[in-house]
Amino acid sequence: MTIRWQLAHGRFLDIGTSALVMGILNITPDSFSDGGQFVDLERAVEQARRMMSEGAAIIDVGGESTRPGATPVSPEEEQARILPVISALAKSSDVLISVDTYREETARLAVAAGAHIVNDVWGLQREPGIAQLAAETGAGLVVMHTGRDREKNPDVIVDQFEFLKESLRIAGEAGVAREQIVLDPGFGFAKDAEENLQLMARFGELHALGFPFLVGTSRKRFVGHVSGKVSEARDAATAATSVVLRLKGASLFRVHNVAINADALVVADAILARETPKSGS
Repeated sequence: MTIRWQLAHGRFLDIGTSALVMGILNITPDSFSDGGQFVDLERAVEQARRMMSEGAAIIDVGGESTRPGATPVSPEEEQARILPVISALAKSSDVLISVDTYREETARLAVAAGAHIVNDVWGLQREPGIAQLAAETGAGLVVMHTGRDREKNPDVIVDQFEFLKESLRIAGEAGVAREQIVLDPGFGFAKDAEENLQLMARFGELHALGFPFLVGTSRKRFVGHVSGKVSEARDAATAATSVVLRLKGASLFRVHNVAINADALVVADAILARETPKSGS
């Protein structure tokens, strides 16, 4: 089954038979894996074009590191980092652009500059005005689960449902259409290695929520916990998690290394295409 994801500026993305890759473009000096590499506008655009050539359907542009312990930046600094990149990409290509922010003001400016999707790591629960922005502009909305700054349910799936249902309530009351929403279980966000692995093992249970899922495991600490590799050497292990999650029903994959994950996901899609449909489906 194909779902048409509604995005800003009259765009859409079909989510269905093929995995989709979102390339990470951090315009930050301190991100855990690639901090400082793409703060220059020209280098950032060059990296975006490289990821597009390797198979990225979306470029996710962020201006504030969300790694544990990162120093927050002001909205003005975040905007100064990302808006020129978003504007340059929008003017020079037809790539779909996501803005990685939890701030309503930044999201509004980013959509005005050409972004099609808002990727909110606080799931609308820090600045609910992002939901209103999405309703007004038709922007695609990635609603992410987080365990930060709250008491979690000890059952990882129950906690997902409790948090994401509240986020969906906020979106619904603001008038966001279901067709605009993709969910993200928030791998690594206030989750230890065991919780992340449990979440992967039980990922199929999340489909009861009825929305497509984006996942972001790329180079994260729990991947290093399992593989024994430092962050920059975790791409192969990341690709393994992408395949597992694709076979369990994830649709979109937010990654640093587009090429290796795109190759791995082609294999997963080939397997899925040959599976015998379940009785009654």
